[in-house]
Amino acid sequence: MDVKSILKEVVSRGASDVFIVAGRPMSFKVGSQIESLDGEVFLPDKTLEFLTEIYKLAQDRDISALLRKGDDDFSFAIPEVSRFRVNAYKQRGSLAAVIRVVAFSLPDPGFLNIPEQILELSEKRHGLLLFTGPAGSGKTTTLACLIDRINSTKNGHIITLENPIEYLHRHKMSLISQREIAIDTEGYAEALRAALRQSPNVILIGELRDAETISIALTAAETGHLVISTLHTVGATNTVDRLVDSFQASQQGQARMQLSMVLQSVVSQQLVPAVDGTVVPAFQIMHCNNAVRNMIREGRTHQINSVISSSGAEGMVDMDASLLKLYKDGIITAQEALVHSLTPESMAKHVNTPDKLYF
Repeated sequence: MDVKSILKEVVSRGASDVFIVAGRPMSFKVGSQIESLDGEVFLPDKTLEFLTEIYKLAQDRDISALLRKGDDDFSFAIPEVSRFRVNAYKQRGSLAAVIRVVAFSLPDPGFLNIPEQILELSEKRHGLLLFTGPAGSGKTTTLACLIDRINSTKNGHIITLENPIEYLHRHKMSLISQREIAIDTEGYAEALRAALRQSPNVILIGELRDAETISIALTAAETGHLVISTLHTVGATNTVDRLVDSFQASQQGQARMQLSMVLQSVVSQQLVPAVDGTVVPAFQIMHCNNAVRNMIREGRTHQINSVISSSGAEGMVDMDASLLKLYKDGIITAQEALVHSLTPESMAKHVNTPDKLYF
């Protein structure tokens, strides 16, 4: 099986993801639509053959971990084609995989409609920046743009902790160390502790997964480092609550106090299907002013959205306002605006809702 040629073909078609699942031909996503390559249906033995070749391309990675645990994450590259991030897994007793296509070159934030006020967060010297959104919402791409801006404009040491590494950064004005979980280090918590002894200016953590990692990240931000990370939450309110709830009840008061002091901004994003078949980003941007810090400290996070809505002059952006602008500009439909809204009942008053539209 010529796996290289197959992947080169789907990359040439503009695919963002490739799906290998028994019972269907190879499928790939372009924009928000899933298409199929012409060819035979993948049976279990064919998916095993395809994945075996993928593992060979990934520097002869050992496939036994996948066969034993049922899941495996890694990345690899095909010269002059692309980099790829792989999540291989078992389903219905057969092997399957979703392969994310990652370009060799760093993304162009202007082409991706990433607002300049997000890139301006590169000016922060310390504290915690959080980028949130559901899986597949483009957080990694936005982070790559932000890290490249820091790398291009600041003199310092940037350490990234990723699982797996997707975008490769070259040394520019800064030195940059990229560490991959399970290959260069055991886990996020261990790598983060080590990073504090590696004279960093900026630490990027691929994901805040547990209370231990969150606690170390808060301490790192408190001691003068700029810490950047992600969470699978939508909206600043949910993000703050998720961080605090990760701690035991007896520790939550201290966590709120610490978070209120170190949190700088929360950027929440979603990728919304556009009318032309592509996807476009919608953003919520919250900056921690005195009002927001008090709300975090006092547990009044439900009031944060009202501060965001009324603080446009401070550079804050409301998610529903972002969606409404996309709708009024004719980029997305009313239904998509409602589906992705944080307050659909309020959004329904501003869009033309067709009959029997549910949200």
